Amino acid sequence: MSDSIIDPAEERKHTRDYKQHTPDILAAFDAFDGAVFAPEGREIPLKYRELMAVAIATTTQCVYCIDFHTAAARKAGATLGEIAEAAWVSAALRAGAAFSHGRLAFKLYGEHEH
Repeated sequence: MSDSIIDPAEERKHTRDYKQHTPDILAAFDAFDGAVFAPEGREIPLKYRELMAVAIATTTQCVYCIDFHTAAARKAGATLGEIAEAAWVSAALRAGAAFSHGRLAFKLYGEHEH
């Protein structure tokens, strides 16, 4: 039994739609993604790029990305504590964004008084 919440066999069925209808875009995306997450040759070590991806995935709430990048971060040497901190970074940024956008609401409220 896999630890993944995603069924890879089911996902491959739907990836074939991309391959059939937009193979050039899929190939470009795969090359881009491969370059971003290349094990070597980047300034930021892979473990930290994967932890960044976990934080971003929890912010965007993409279950596919959370699943994939959590496994990739673990494989790259990330600890459960580091995964937890990445999730808290995500939470802090979302809270900060809500705070900042609240100030925008106050500003716009004042503009509607006229």
